Amino acid sequence: MLNFMGRGYNGDDIFSDELLQLKMALFQKGKKIVLAFTFGMVFSAVAQAQTAYSAPAASYGAFFESQINSKNPRESFQRKGEYLKSLFKLKGLDWPARYVYIRAFKYDSQLEVWVKNSIKDEYKLLKIYKICALAGSLGPKRFEGDYQVPEGFYYINEFNPNSNYYLSLGLSYPNVSDRILSDQGKPGGDIFIHGGCATVGCIPIRNDQIDELYIIALSAKSAGLDYIPVHVFPINYTVKKSYDFLNKALENNPSYKALNVKLEQAFEYFEQHKELPVVMTRDNGEYVVNDAPPVPERFLPKQRPKSKFVPTHRKIDHVADVVAKWPEYPGGATAFADYLKKVGADATKNLPDGVTGGYVQLEFIIDTDGRPVNFKVLNGIDDYVDKEVIAEMEKMPTWSPALRLEKPVAKKMIQTVAVGGE
Repeated sequence: MLNFMGRGYNGDDIFSDELLQLKMALFQKGKKIVLAFTFGMVFSAVAQAQTAYSAPAASYGAFFESQINSKNPRESFQRKGEYLKSLFKLKGLDWPARYVYIRAFKYDSQLEVWVKNSIKDEYKLLKIYKICALAGSLGPKRFEGDYQVPEGFYYINEFNPNSNYYLSLGLSYPNVSDRILSDQGKPGGDIFIHGGCATVGCIPIRNDQIDELYIIALSAKSAGLDYIPVHVFPINYTVKKSYDFLNKALENNPSYKALNVKLEQAFEYFEQHKELPVVMTRDNGEYVVNDAPPVPERFLPKQRPKSKFVPTHRKIDHVADVVAKWPEYPGGATAFADYLKKVGADATKNLPDGVTGGYVQLEFIIDTDGRPVNFKVLNGIDDYVDKEVIAEMEKMPTWSPALRLEKPVAKKMIQTVAVGGE
């Protein structure tokens, strides 16, 4: 029994989708959870999961038969049915699926299908499909015609066997949050996962892939799984390139930043537990993720090590300004250029995160015995990289020293080493 109080809203209307999502999430946890809504936020209601909930029987039902009467699902099952049964067996999963969870990542163009056998099991990743087209940009859908793919928590609410896009699975947009935050008159709708690589706000995958997904979802529903959750995220938060791109989109956008906090909490909950989070909605449209875990600080710059290298320093009484013959590297200028190139390439692995290349300009002395000593950085990248470059430069073979009045003299040199880059 679930009791909710939502100020200013008809509980049978605006909370109908919310109740279904919440109830099924609680079922899948198989445990009691105390929740509450007061002024739209959970404060004073008690929800108890039906722990005696039984998994659906492994059989096809009337809904399956009605769908298979249509040409596209029938041919899809003929093409993919045995393959899917074999795939499920290989993954240690029952066919038809007892529990299915779908999550999509917009920027990464990926749609994941997760399946498990029982309430107590963790979800297993079954397949990843490539989203082959995308409209709009990062951010939620807020009005009809904005070409945006929604971001949030939905479920499959329609099976269309005769879609203009071959086969399609409808998403429950607008959900409770969307109805509050989106255009009240025209929030938009008709959001589907479908075949064909074209879209004005849906999630398209290839026809041979919607074949599989449609049959997985259809078989599960026919076997008794009424609620198939679909969570749509802006990015996969574990991918650095995507994470950096999202952070740029969040700059100077406080409302999107607030939404993203909740989306990332739900993502992280599933990553840690491999079970669905319970997600509720305040009366201002804000999501509430029950038992939300702390979101980790992702992709922090790696801790720069301390260089233990101490450059060699000699006491040199006199450094010549004018010489008759400059110091010469063994093998000449070409050999020296090759050595500098190798030093720069070896130092690339020591570059800080986010730095692809740079230059280290050094001053040093070729002493009277031909040894390179007294290195000093004129312009560098950072302390660690600079010292690693010096360490390699000190390993140079003995030069032919500079000559003045036919005698060896110490001579100052300035050299730039290119690190990384092209």
